[in-house]
Amino acid sequence: MRPEHPPEFPLSVHDLTVAYHRKPVLWDVELNIPEGTLAGIVGPNGAGKSTLLKACLDLIPKTSGEALIYGKPYEEQRDLIAYVPQRESVDWDFPVSALDVVAMGTYRKLGWFKRIGRTQKNQAREALEQVGIGHLADRQISQLSGGQQQRVFLARALVQDARIYFMDEPFAAVDAATEQAIIELLQNLNARGKTVLCVHHDLATVSRYFDYLVLLNMRVVASGPTPETFTRENLQKTYGGKLNLLDDVAHALKNIGR
Repeated sequence: MRPEHPPEFPLSVHDLTVAYHRKPVLWDVELNIPEGTLAGIVGPNGAGKSTLLKACLDLIPKTSGEALIYGKPYEEQRDLIAYVPQRESVDWDFPVSALDVVAMGTYRKLGWFKRIGRTQKNQAREALEQVGIGHLADRQISQLSGGQQQRVFLARALVQDARIYFMDEPFAAVDAATEQAIIELLQNLNARGKTVLCVHHDLATVSRYFDYLVLLNMRVVASGPTPETFTRENLQKTYGGKLNLLDDVAHALKNIGR
């Protein structure tokens, strides 16, 4: 095991570069996420936040570098991971019910060539109850609101019973009740020793939601426990001149006293 990839870390990224059409989106990313953290990835639009998650999950090619899950390549550790993509990237017109979508999360442990049975459907129903939409189990996903659709994908992640959860902007475009339900769910996962890595954009809630923080703008500007990392100096390095344009920054910095 190379020293930059300690196996105790759920996610260890070394020298990661990703480019689209020869233009770097991520550059020489170095990152270790400690186990049992509720970690936020924060940075300006175009900083490469979603790209980082996708590269770590082998959903897009890397130009160079590597990302390991507990010291091993992603393909060897798939069973340890659950992923919630951005809601906008999903075809919500596909003719399946909420229960069907959640039950798909059991395939990895069940095996792709086995049929979903009563046990898996019961697990799916229980997960939908956990996210507060058990009564919508038989509703077509196209008939759900944006917040309800997001809860469906969270329920699917729950039935996977993963050790590390990758979540790409789970709070985007949801109502206040759904946002509160989501953060409570993530905090419950974290309390059970799970590691959660979450792309986030709302600076005003960073210090309340996350105990670990990655500030990203193509490179990792800073990472570490939130009280030490979420500072005016680090935010200025991350956002540059754009920092003064964000309406919630003053409130966020006032909350942390920096």
